Amino acid sequence: MQRSTDPARAGHDDRVQGFAPVARADARVLVLGSMPGVASLRQARYYAHPRNAFWPIAARVFGFDPALDYAARLAALQAGGVALWDVLQACERPGSLDADIRADTLVANDFAAFLERHPGIARVCFNGAKAAALYRRHVLPGLDAGLEYVALPSTSPAHAAASFEQKLAVWSRALRPAD
Repeated sequence: MQRSTDPARAGHDDRVQGFAPVARADARVLVLGSMPGVASLRQARYYAHPRNAFWPIAARVFGFDPALDYAARLAALQAGGVALWDVLQACERPGSLDADIRADTLVANDFAAFLERHPGIARVCFNGAKAAALYRRHVLPGLDAGLEYVALPSTSPAHAAASFEQKLAVWSRALRPAD
């Protein structure tokens, strides 16, 4: 996990740094989380928690084996026109819960530059309510892009309000690239 090394905060450092986007130039759908959780940060992989439903859902939608190695899963997702990233570049957060993100510490990713490099993106899908709220508050006001926005139920194991089948149905419709 990447953490700040500020000696003044030694022993009490909850600073986390997100990942680079995973996207081909021809991406048409962008899936945004808020910030990777502890398991993902430790493994340097998107959606690494073993109970996160993201990869099983993506596998069903795009017809690949969810047990494939990480690089192969990313390739299958990208072949389906989907890019992955997070709303936040950095923040302070103890643990993995979005509710624990310290609002005064967050830094949003540079979406204007990303969208300029990926002009085919037409739909942005939010993996959970917190990602959508962070984007609306910290990104959207400075962004001039005519995109479709879709808020989806979180694939996190902490979000148990919807069953896997319910999540799969909603995510299946959203992950299909816009025409």
